[in-house]
Amino acid sequence: MNQVASLIDRYYSWLRDKTAWRAINKDWVEITTPYLDRHNDYIQLYLKQEGDKYVLTDDSHTITDLIQAGCSLDSPKRQKLLQMTINGFGVHLRGQALEVQATPANFALRKHNLLQAILAVNDLFYLASPTVASFFFEDVALWLDSHDIRYTERVKFAGRSGYDHMFDFVVPKSKRQPERILKAINNPNKDYAQATAFSWLDTREARSPEATAFAVLNDEGRQISPSVIEALQNYEITPMIWTRRDEMLDRLAA
Repeated sequence: MNQVASLIDRYYSWLRDKTAWRAINKDWVEITTPYLDRHNDYIQLYLKQEGDKYVLTDDSHTITDLIQAGCSLDSPKRQKLLQMTINGFGVHLRGQALEVQATPANFALRKHNLLQAILAVNDLFYLASPTVASFFFEDVALWLDSHDIRYTERVKFAGRSGYDHMFDFVVPKSKRQPERILKAINNPNKDYAQATAFSWLDTREARSPEATAFAVLNDEGRQISPSVIEALQNYEITPMIWTRRDEMLDRLAA
């Protein structure tokens, strides 16, 4: 437990030390976070006070960037997936902007939720194009269904930090296997690995001691960096390589 607490403290220190802000006019403050988007640019948020509350927004950058890259979000299927994703973080759309409202008491939590939503939306639609019929989350769900693996999707757990963390699938405990918690990562990189590791470290105390975590990594058409695999394994998360997914079938179907 001391090691887990130390790892979480180090994460907080990294997050605090690597976050910068500047006033861009009399109303808005720009916050630069240490998380990277799919262009390897730092994700930026914008903050404005409205009365006794605060507005935090991505200023439409996430969705506008995806649309400009050829990922249309105007189909009912994609709109449903987008809404389901951001609703899980308590984030809403204002036009094309991802936005939350916060008070001084819950500002850190709301900022955390908005960042997690931006990462999740980027990951959901990564490499998507108008001709793509399904997304990685759906591919994983279809694979689980095809093997009659029971699961609950989009499950949110509260962490010891007070932050909420969403996992894509939870496979319940069986006679042969403990509870299994899955995170589907369409674009496996260091940031997503680190965010997944923090989510697991922060919530594992609330789960059964035998519960296990899996990161389902999409390696279709790409090589996954060994550093991503190593980072997940260091935090006791089992990497599940998508093109070799059947190797994990016994652990999930049992």
